[in-house]
Amino acid sequence: MPLSIPPSDPDGTLPPVRGPAQSFPRRAGPRAPFAGVESALSPFAGPTGPAARQAPLLGPRRTTDLPPVHTTLICVALPGLTISTDQGQLTGRGLEGVYRAGRRMLSRCQVRVAGREPLAVQARMVTADRAHFVGTVRSSADGGPDPDVVVERTRDADGTELITLRSASPRALRLPVEIALGTDLAELGSVASGRAGPELPASVHDSGLRWSCATGSSIVTADPHPADALASAGLLRWELELPPGGTRSVELRVRPGGAGPSRSVGRAATSPLSPARATGDDPRVQALLNTCVEDLQALLLRDAAHPADTHLAAGAPWRCGLAPAEALVAARMTLPLGTRLAAGTLRTLARTQIAGPGAQSGLIPGPRRDAGPHLPPGCTATEATLLFPVLLAEARRWGLSEQETEQLLPAAERCLAWLRTTVGDGTYLPDPHPGGPFRCETQAHAHRAALLGAELLDAYGRPGGEGLLQWAQELRTAFRGDFWAEDRGGGRPAAARAPDGRLVPHLGASTVHLLDTGLLGSGALAPGLLDKVQTEQLARLLGGPAMDSGWGLRSLGAKEAAYNPFGHRGGAVRVHETAIAVTGLVAAGHEKEASALLRGLLAAAETLGYRLPEMYAGERRTEGGAPLPHPAACRPAATAAAAGVLLLTSLAGIRPDAPARTVTLRPVSSAPLGEIGLTGLRIAGAPFSVRVSRLGLAMVEEAADGLQLGV
Repeated sequence: MPLSIPPSDPDGTLPPVRGPAQSFPRRAGPRAPFAGVESALSPFAGPTGPAARQAPLLGPRRTTDLPPVHTTLICVALPGLTISTDQGQLTGRGLEGVYRAGRRMLSRCQVRVAGREPLAVQARMVTADRAHFVGTVRSSADGGPDPDVVVERTRDADGTELITLRSASPRALRLPVEIALGTDLAELGSVASGRAGPELPASVHDSGLRWSCATGSSIVTADPHPADALASAGLLRWELELPPGGTRSVELRVRPGGAGPSRSVGRAATSPLSPARATGDDPRVQALLNTCVEDLQALLLRDAAHPADTHLAAGAPWRCGLAPAEALVAARMTLPLGTRLAAGTLRTLARTQIAGPGAQSGLIPGPRRDAGPHLPPGCTATEATLLFPVLLAEARRWGLSEQETEQLLPAAERCLAWLRTTVGDGTYLPDPHPGGPFRCETQAHAHRAALLGAELLDAYGRPGGEGLLQWAQELRTAFRGDFWAEDRGGGRPAAARAPDGRLVPHLGASTVHLLDTGLLGSGALAPGLLDKVQTEQLARLLGGPAMDSGWGLRSLGAKEAAYNPFGHRGGAVRVHETAIAVTGLVAAGHEKEASALLRGLLAAAETLGYRLPEMYAGERRTEGGAPLPHPAACRPAATAAAAGVLLLTSLAGIRPDAPARTVTLRPVSSAPLGEIGLTGLRIAGAPFSVRVSRLGLAMVEEAADGLQLGV
């Protein structure tokens, strides 16, 4: 099974889900303004006052430090994964190694030429699944300071490595080459926690070496066949002759014993993602979209029991398995690349849905997740259950077939039934933990699920839509009063509300979900939870210096108590939240704030080689600077890569309605990146291309037959 070690999901258990909630008393009269951040600490966070800035607040704490990965080169083509340093050699230290389905097939691969290790001079990612290393060697001690042999190593995620020696000497060279190999066959979780154990003894096997233990085996083969293979030392040797300017190569292949090669989903001809391309005035858009699509392809996994269904792993190296909420978020953001990923993800998760009677019936299981310094851990099961009908409804708009939609509709109905049952006679969707808060983002997810779910039910003549719409209206009316925290700056939406009515007024990126209203029929957007004045105030706050770091949106405002620029949900920039903010602000008509966040994220992507991590530090952007990496962030990450797709396609404002055979375009009128063209998208199962001019005017260049442009 693929490994999942989520640094942001410290508790992997599913919290109990509460039964029908009782409505709590509303506070009467005007709300007192909040005097400052010290007096605005969460009712769930313990002590208040100046000491609270220093004291650790509520939230789970890890017992094991994860090895840093921010300086490593990670090649991904799941189930294959290689982790290297910029030195090129695999030394067995830290996480270094070649992995297959979460097990380290090779931990050590050290090359020596003429008795010397190559001097590392360059390391770079070529594609999502391939890294290239260059080193130099002086083959003789009396040859002066100039190297006369260049050693190039191309390492793939599938366990293949090509080692090429290129002579820069004017004379023929005869070079002894040694490659020292070893492995512990440890699970990545054990490697990460320092419990990998010693290297296993090797045996000579065919043209290489083999290692075995009770849980599996690993084989390394070499081409050409080595002159010597020493099992006791784990060593392969060659004597290579290089003419002046000549080259010689050795190819190593690492594979699990007793199993044939398993082709990654992303490399297969049946990949569910369309290879979209971007062009335009800003050359960075092409590099960003190319890299994001590559990273998404690399993170694709098949459902082992139903290999026709694919979904995205959350990210490498920690979360190479299925994380329901992240898989749904990423599939939703990548709908412009086709609906096959959404369909596979939905079918996979429908098979995990809890059935039968009881309060959890209809729930899609998921782990608890750290919610930052001011709230107790949240439950991703709630988020996944609410995202399921939303993704199904929007996938239908993008062209998911009626047959596939109908097959998945019963699972969506069970999600919506869980929502109504859990809300009961109350107004808000409660926290699964008894006595927990009513979270702002949970209400946004629930509201969107009710609106899009009701439309889906009505489209197929199923009951329940009217009740969902009525509850959504009641939620909107109550939320605009109950969740708004007045202050001297014009107020803000609260992050949460305690059952006794106290607010958690800290400003964070969770509020961006209040802007994400979802796609309905005829290109319309669902109504939001905030009114127009409140939305304008939220846009001002999100675009202000406390939230906009210059590299993207902070997960917690810089002026808030317990702000930490490296905090997962305490101040770091989480890429997909910035993308949701951009699209939500554009839809609400606040292009200035959206454009600033977009440019900041694009600038960050450029400094990061366009491979976006799940997060990076929320430090203020400075002239000539670069965002500080988070040492434990997944890179690549599914939601971050999908965010790049969403950001660029949102510039064209594509709102399809495949059942009605229409598509509406609402481009960003300010054209913040100048002219941009997008090709290789898919609507209604056919290629779709669009171009947005420097004047913010959109034009369809390719579309399915019969697809009409809406107004």
